[in-house]
This record gives sequence, structure tokens and C-alpha cells, in this order.
Amino acid sequence: MILGRSDPKASGIYGLFAPWIGYGLLLLNGKKWFQHRRMLTPAFHYDILKPYVRIMADSVNTMLDRWEKLDGENCPLEIFHYISSMTLDTVMKCAFSHQGSVQLDENSRSYTKAVEDLNSLAFFRMRSAFYENNTIYKMSSDGRWFYRACQLAHEHTDGVIKMRKAQLQNEEELERVKKKRRLDFLDILLFAKMEDGSSLSDEDLRAEVDTFMFEGHDTTASGISWIFYALATHPEYQQRCREEVQSILGDGTSVTWDHLDQMPYTTMCIKEALRLYPPVPIVSRELNTPITFPDGRSLPKGITVAISIYGLHHNPSLWPNPKEFDPSRFAPDSSRHSYAFLPFSGGARNCIGKQFAMNELKVAVALTLLRFELLPDPTRVPVLIQRLVLKSKDGIYLRLKKLR
Repeated sequence: MILGRSDPKASGIYGLFAPWIGYGLLLLNGKKWFQHRRMLTPAFHYDILKPYVRIMADSVNTMLDRWEKLDGENCPLEIFHYISSMTLDTVMKCAFSHQGSVQLDENSRSYTKAVEDLNSLAFFRMRSAFYENNTIYKMSSDGRWFYRACQLAHEHTDGVIKMRKAQLQNEEELERVKKKRRLDFLDILLFAKMEDGSSLSDEDLRAEVDTFMFEGHDTTASGISWIFYALATHPEYQQRCREEVQSILGDGTSVTWDHLDQMPYTTMCIKEALRLYPPVPIVSRELNTPITFPDGRSLPKGITVAISIYGLHHNPSLWPNPKEFDPSRFAPDSSRHSYAFLPFSGGARNCIGKQFAMNELKVAVALTLLRFELLPDPTRVPVLIQRLVLKSKDGIYLRLKKLR
């Protein structure tokens, strides 16, 4: 009833992220949000997403090549660190036309570390009434740490924008881009014209880049990490996924857009893992009109409502035996309320990149299962912690048994 309405994001909560990601799609409301959503939607058209599959596969294989060089079977590996680097590599190449591999560049670690810090710091600030005041927060040790991390993140995104602008100074590259039927994410922003004919402001441009850089890599890295953990702890389902992938991809030397719709069982397992471990565990809205629920209870205008996606996904009235990993919940003939499963939120303000993310999840799972058997580390069981993105307190450790 709430996500299906047009209520804005809760400014008191989401506004705390503004120094980091600015007012892009995540934080914008009203007419300006609608303009930006309409402007960026073509960046996720299937004509754009199709060639990204090969880029995603290249990034995943780079990560798997790194794992091949390690003794992951005897020495459990903290996988989130590697997966985060891989998803950043993917979003840099797909959305921002980056050349080279972020995974092999140690300098990129400063950005992923800054995002980790910002994730925790923003979450702790949300829970502290003392830190609501900006002046007090800026004077605190947490506040100084937060703004230093913001600076590191902004240096990274500013560099991405500057590099692409420099590439477009080349006439051949500019002509190549102008001839494309559909533009990539960053090129849409650079060529955008607002309704008054003006270009996108530098502030708005960086906000959208900061927003997608974060949402396009950190949430996806969380999703992939927890999917791998779920498969590691359910070897029978893992093997069935592997057999399905082998029947479609063979040795996996080539994975295409068309392959992604041919792995129904693997997709069921991915969705069940996203149910158990939703990457974004909570979302908030600020009611712009009163609401009355079917049981007669009501909430007034102006109140902030927090919606627990994690709680929704573990609600026994919607999901019998909710803690059990059961991919059959997502069998083609199964039915559920359209708002019972919301790994990408719901309503008009759902995740604009959900198809991009699902494609990346499928590519990562398929190629990894062809090269490794995922095994749990019984000495280090993940401890769930809710931050902006669902994480494990001390990382997610798995043993990796080479299959080739």
C-alpha cells in the first residue's frame, strides 16, 4: 500500500547520504526525480544491456582467474572483497566506458574501502539522535571520517567523468557515440538536455554518477556474495545449478544474453537467496497524504515509514518455513503477492538497474559454478549485520575447490 503510492523518500533519513551521493535518482523527489528517471531509463534498454553480458563475463573471469592462483580449498577466502572489486570493474566498463581492469588496479581499492566506510558511518548516523545536527556531526570523529571518505569517493567519480569528457574530445570517438541508437549511462548524462534546453549541471551529473557507482556495485556485490554462501551451504542445489549451466554453456567460453533466459533452476536459486538475504534490507518513505490500512489502523501525513524488506522476506504468513532455503518457491507455476518479494524495492521508485543487476548475478553464478565448487567454512559462519546494504560482520568466507 505504501510502495505503490507516490510518497517521496524520507528526507530525514536519505538526506544524510547527500554529502556522499548527492541528489541523484536515489534522493530526488517530485518533478526533478521524474525528469531524471525518464532521462536515464533508456540506459537500461535491452539493446544496451545485451552487449554488457560479454563485459560482465570478462570481469567475472578476471576474478575467477585471481581465485585460481590461490589455495582457496585449504585456505578459506573472504569473497566479498573480490566480488566488490569485480562488480565495480563491471559497472565502470558498462556504464562509464572505462578501459582496463579495475580489479588489477590497486588504486581502485581506495574507492571500495571508502564505500565500505560510508556504508557503516551513514548507517550509524541514522541511528544516533545526537548526530542529527550537521554541525555536531562534522566536529565528531565519525563526521570527520565520513567527509574524508566522501572526498575519496568523489575523487574517484570526478576522475571517471573527466576521463570520459577527454575521450569525447576525440572527434572519431564523438562521431561514433553520436551514431549510436542508444547511449550508455554516462554518455546520456553528458549529452542530456533539460526541458529548458540547458545541459545537466555539474552537480546533478556527479550526483547521478555517485549514485549509480554505489548502487551499481555495492548492492550487487552483496547479492552475489550471499548467493554464493547460500549455494555453498546447500550443495545439492549448487550441483543441480552447475549441471544446468553446463548443459547450456559447456565450458563457458562464451556466454550471451540469450543464455540468461535458459537457466530457470539457477534463476530460482538466485531469487531464493535474494529472498533470504535481500541486498537492501530496509527502505523508507515520508507519507505525503494520510493512509488507512485494511485493519482500520491509520498513519498521518508527514510521518516517516520504514519498510523492512528483510522482515517481509522472512514473514511466515507469506513464506512458510521462511528460514529454509527452498528454490521451489520460485518455480514457474508458483504464485505470490506482487509485493511479497522485493529485492529491488517496488512501485514507481523501484531499482532502475534491476535487469542489469539480475544479468550480472546470473553471469557470476554460472561462470563461477563451472570453475569452482563452493564450500562453507564451518569455523567462520557469517553474522548478518544490517547496514545500508546487507553485510556480514566479519566478511563471508568460503572454500573454493577447483573443478578444472
